[in-house]
Parts: sequence; structure tokens; C-alpha cells
Amino acid sequence: MTFSTKIAFLGIGLMGEPMVRRLLQAGYFVTVWNRTQSKAETLLPAGAVVAASVAEAVRGADVVISMLEAGPVVGQVIDAALAALPADALWVDMSSTRQSEAQAFHRRLSDSGRHFIDAPVSGGVGGAAAGTLAIMAGGSAADYARVEAVFGALGRPTLVGPAGSGQVAKLCNQLIVGATLNVVAEALLLAQAAGADPAAVRGAIRGGFAESRILDVHGQRMLERNFVAGGQVKSQLKDMQNILAAAAAAGVTLPLTELVAERYASLAGSHATADHSAALLALEQLNPGCRLGSAADRLS
Repeated sequence: MTFSTKIAFLGIGLMGEPMVRRLLQAGYFVTVWNRTQSKAETLLPAGAVVAASVAEAVRGADVVISMLEAGPVVGQVIDAALAALPADALWVDMSSTRQSEAQAFHRRLSDSGRHFIDAPVSGGVGGAAAGTLAIMAGGSAADYARVEAVFGALGRPTLVGPAGSGQVAKLCNQLIVGATLNVVAEALLLAQAAGADPAAVRGAIRGGFAESRILDVHGQRMLERNFVAGGQVKSQLKDMQNILAAAAAAGVTLPLTELVAERYASLAGSHATADHSAALLALEQLNPGCRLGSAADRLS
């Protein structure tokens, strides 16, 4: 693909907006669509073209990138786009869906003469803005070669297997993220309850075997009680549920993931749009009277 490649980008949310900016900065021609058109219009000054419908957005596109809420929404958007989608177009779904959904999208597009890659990402809004996303792609080597340069404008891509494999890799990522968020919350709350300085404990263990990006970024968020959304509780819960569905399909039991899913489910009613570091709040609900730090909660 070259910079003459025409890209249709569908879904201008927390992640989609900075991703489109990266593509525009790299010199790509990008047409954008969002169900709430005003969100897409924020990209007009950056050079994007705003389409009024999905069909209008994909017409003439070489590559279609979808970054949508969940698998059923992706399916609906494919339905709306298919009649206008050019022959031989490549659809790249960067949403987080179930493996079975990605495989179904691949079959549908392949049967119509088009191409499909599932390429979910990790790195959050900050990684999207910086162009440092981890991109886990599932598809053929030939299709991956068509969009490797496009991916390069967004982050670090890796082809991990055939269609559906990108979603498996993302689920593995989210399994580790979800579990580690809860473990970090437990460690910091234990430090507080046992009389140590939790901020100093975090500093002391950084650089050892417990070091991680979660301890670095989200451990600090928890200390500051900053739960303004990057990755949301509802998204993390969806991922945990998708992990359990993939595990059931593969015939394996993941007991820790089941517990983590329960923790996020307990938050979904009251803090669905908070950052997933709000795992701390679920832990504090289990421990009445024990609270990390004295700062007020920041939720928006």
C-alpha cells in the first residue's frame, strides 16, 4: 500500500479519533464515518473527509478499518457496507470481538470476493495518540502485506496466525491486563491496610520481578484515585466474557479469569464507564472501611 491508498475509517470513539489523526499525519487519504456524525466532524480540520453513511464512506476505498464497540455492531456495519464495498477491498476490523465473530466476518467477506483481517490493538488512548499500539493481526500473509505500512502508522504490528487469531492474541493480552490490574489493587490496598506507605511500596518493588506497565501506569492511577476512562470497565468486562467464551470453545478452564470477570461484573452497574483501574473500587467494596489514600475519586 502507498500513500495513495484510500482508507475508510468507521467508528470515531476514544480510540478511533487519535488513530485517524495518525493516519492523516502519515499522509493517507481518510474518509470517516461515525453513527454520531458530530464526532467524525471533529476530524475535518485535520484533513479527513466525513461521510454521511457507511455506504458513502466505503465507496472507492482500498482499505476499510472498523473500530467499533463489539462484534454485533461490526456485523451490522458490514451489512450496511457490503453493497457499496469495492471488489477486492480489504476490511480490517480493529475492534475487540469474539474469535468466532472474526471468523464469520472473514467467511462472509471472502465469499463476496473481498478480504478480511482481524487486528485488535492494545495500548489505550495514549498508545493510539503516540502511534505505539500493539497490533495483533489475524489473516493471510498476502493480506497482511497489503496493510503492513498502514499498521506501521498506528503502532507495532505482528501477524499472529489466520483470521480470528488476532482476537485470540488480544484476549490473551486482556486476560493478563485484567488479572494484573486486580493483583496491583490488592497489593496496594494490603500495603495501606498493614500500615506501610503504598506509594513507597510501589516505588520499592518497581524494577524487580513485579515490575509491569500496569504497576507503573495504573498503580499510579490507583494511588491518585484517577479513574477517568482510558480503557473502560464495561470494555474490560466484555473482554473477560469473550475470554471465557474462547476458553469454553477450546475446552480449557480458566479459574482466575472467572474470578476477574466477577470483579468487573460487580462494577458494571455503577462504574461501567470508569477506567478499568477501578478494579480497586470493587476490591474496596469487599473491604468496608479500607480505602487507598485520601484523595477524592476522579471519575470524569
